[in-house]
Amino acid sequence: MEDAVQQKIVDFLQVGGPVVWILMVFSVVALTIVLLKLWQFSSLRAESLKTTNFALAEWRNNNVEKALEKLQPKRPIDSLVAYSMEALVNGSMTADLIREEVERRAMNLLNQLRTFLRPLEIIATLSPLLGLLGTVLGMITAFQQMEGAGNQVDPSVLSGGIWQALLTTAVGLAVAIPVVVLHSWLERKVERIAHNMNDAVTQVFTSPKAKELVEEAEKEMLHAA
Repeated sequence: MEDAVQQKIVDFLQVGGPVVWILMVFSVVALTIVLLKLWQFSSLRAESLKTTNFALAEWRNNNVEKALEKLQPKRPIDSLVAYSMEALVNGSMTADLIREEVERRAMNLLNQLRTFLRPLEIIATLSPLLGLLGTVLGMITAFQQMEGAGNQVDPSVLSGGIWQALLTTAVGLAVAIPVVVLHSWLERKVERIAHNMNDAVTQVFTSPKAKELVEEAEKEMLHAA
């Protein structure tokens, strides 16, 4: 049974030719990237807001130490919220400078989450085009065979050449469609994380506790000047 399956796979690859081999490599690379991204999002728990919401609730109740204890620095959103709270409490920078630094850190974190999404997009774009190229080349070969046969054209030979040519288009679409769906899904996850980052950090700065700390820091800076 296994030998029969292996033989079918070998026949399939032989019929498809180099274009199908390239598409098979694309599918393996795409699957590896998707699994890697799933592991990254899962290990970081990048979309989770559970600890962030607990910390923001403590922050609004003026419990700074408890708020910082609730946060998990390994999580992207928590790390930005923790930095914002600590910077406001330290009072060593103005609110504008803290916001700029938070924005810089957020961009770095989002770039890390977007890693390998571009290759996934390229695979989704190239796969149907490669499949189409294989079909065109296969059709050219089939018509060359017809020309060589002259008046004794065998319809079975022609139809066999056409289905072999169309096989590459089918494989290209079979690779591209799931990759497009998964790429869009991963992009949407990053967009949602970016929105949650902005929302959480804004809540830190717009709370009464933050306003009180900013005013104290400004007074100390004026006094020092």
